[in-house]
Amino acid sequence: MSKTKSMYLHRTAGGAEPRIRRAYNKKFAVTPRYRATLPDMMEAAHDAIQGAHVPIQQVGVHNFKLPLKYRTKAGKTLTLESSITGTVSLEADLKGINMSRIVRSFYDHKDAVFTGEWLGRILCAYLKNVKSKDARLKVSFSYPMLQRSLRSGLDGYQFYNVAFEGVMTRDGSYRRFIHFDFVYSSACPCSAELSEHARDTRGAYTVPHSQRSKARITLEEAPGKKIWVEDVQALCARALSTETQVMVKREDEQAFAELNGAHLKFVEDAARLLYREFDGDKRIRDFRIACSHLESLHSHDAVSVICKGVKGGFVADYMDFGSLVC
Repeated sequence: MSKTKSMYLHRTAGGAEPRIRRAYNKKFAVTPRYRATLPDMMEAAHDAIQGAHVPIQQVGVHNFKLPLKYRTKAGKTLTLESSITGTVSLEADLKGINMSRIVRSFYDHKDAVFTGEWLGRILCAYLKNVKSKDARLKVSFSYPMLQRSLRSGLDGYQFYNVAFEGVMTRDGSYRRFIHFDFVYSSACPCSAELSEHARDTRGAYTVPHSQRSKARITLEEAPGKKIWVEDVQALCARALSTETQVMVKREDEQAFAELNGAHLKFVEDAARLLYREFDGDKRIRDFRIACSHLESLHSHDAVSVICKGVKGGFVADYMDFGSLVC
């Protein structure tokens, strides 16, 4: 009779025990002496680096989450679920970074109220912890703002996708950015004209086409200036006039149709209207605006990108229009 074969991790049907016993010891406690024996890949020799022996511009973690505190323009504090991306540069002679240190740097400040200065302190902390030259942090969250209906007087919460970003470079400079998504309705001027022509010449009832649209604003605050999320929303609303509604009764729906009729716009118009508002605000050093109109006439979208034109600032190289679906 042949000897029963055994497996490494599992008992066989023939009754042979596994070669390796698997168990988790809940009572095991790590001591400083034991921790000192644990292998650390940061101590690996240079020849352990795989691939090209070159620096990496960004390496880190994405989408670790924390409940962070934010102060509103009115002085209230909101606690919002936030998604964090943190990266640092990696020199050519280092195999990797200790990514958990990036996360721990955030947890050291988790109870503070989020500000641009707070973001800068965290960047400095994890630059020191990870021993890197450059660092970048981006904190994304959904920001609630109470909006009133057009005519019925009802209130409802509009939620805005917002991100704060900080960049620390090896020359010691620190730059802060705000990313803000604004969803609005865009009624086509051409379709409106053709609809009126059909009604006027042939008595034909028509519905001009309009669509839900999105603008993504990326701005850099001017040195020493502060712009609130509420201020960015107000600039967008003033520029475009047709923000999508939350609470709607019949009188509000009628009002929204009238509002769209009063503010017809192509995607080119939307970009220029937003440019005018953001260019006129002295709290903003630089900006880039990407707009996407999710066409109801076509099976493709109409898009535009515009930037302030600051020397060495943002350029209109945005191509991620697929993320502007709303």
